[in-house]
Amino acid sequence: MTTENDPGSAGITPVRFDTKIAVLLRDDLEPWQRLNVTAFLVSGLGSELPEVVGEAYEDADGTAYLPMFRQPVLIFEGSKETLRTAHTRALSRALPRALFTSDLFTTGNDRDNRAAVRAVGTADLDLVGLAVYGPRNAVDKVMKGARMHP
Repeated sequence: MTTENDPGSAGITPVRFDTKIAVLLRDDLEPWQRLNVTAFLVSGLGSELPEVVGEAYEDADGTAYLPMFRQPVLIFEGSKETLRTAHTRALSRALPRALFTSDLFTTGNDRDNRAAVRAVGTADLDLVGLAVYGPRNAVDKVMKGARMHP
């Protein structure tokens, strides 16, 4: 649910969402890895949670563009231990989540990606990224200890 004002009204206040999308990246990733992991993680949220996707875009000439998330995605970073703790918190709160493990850097397709994750138990996953969606306060608790990405 959002707090939105009619775009035609004077004195528009900023939109405030009662949900949050957050991505946590391990702090030892290379720049290209950070971008790749973030893109993969957020794609999982949009495909399973249609409420996070806004309406399609159109420019003044009528050219159509794909819809995007209706709210900002906050990017955090933290140590391997911070990521493991956040993962445990997300699981205990049953929040919608997507993960990226270090093994996925060595695979080249979706089938092998899923097999690489399936081959490792939850406690032994070598997490490099985690995306979480849910109520603001729950996501804040999951991300506790992480810092905003520079």
